[in-house]
Amino acid sequence: MRAIETICLILLELSKLYASYIEVVMEISSKDREILERLEEELWREETRFDLQRMNELIATDFFEFGRSGRVYQREDTLAVARQTIDAILPLPEFQVRLLDENIAQVTYNTSVTYDGAIEYARRSSIWSRTTSGWVIRFHQGTPFQP
Repeated sequence: MRAIETICLILLELSKLYASYIEVVMEISSKDREILERLEEELWREETRFDLQRMNELIATDFFEFGRSGRVYQREDTLAVARQTIDAILPLPEFQVRLLDENIAQVTYNTSVTYDGAIEYARRSSIWSRTTSGWVIRFHQGTPFQP
């Protein structure tokens, strides 16, 4: 019985060490955080959001979105949105980034956007993948909330 207890204690310690290692390895660099924040904000800036060439670079071919309205949007829907005024608060409030994998990041933040004089709030989440040419957005979701 002593040998089994010893092995269990060793395994427990090894799992703690591994968990600590993963936390260190999975920490996002300040450079990547700044890049992802800038890229996410490009989606909320009129001059970049409606630049089709730029959006083709940023939006992955398999992108889809669960919109604030509950509607599902595919990449083509997102690229086809007609130019309009975007009245969003920048920098994005409550902006956070966490790595899900060394090349996959989840970005979360809140938005406050004015549409026809009415302010709409949403909690936002995006999944970005690092590619050989940079980060691309693969998924986005907006969920309404009241502050």
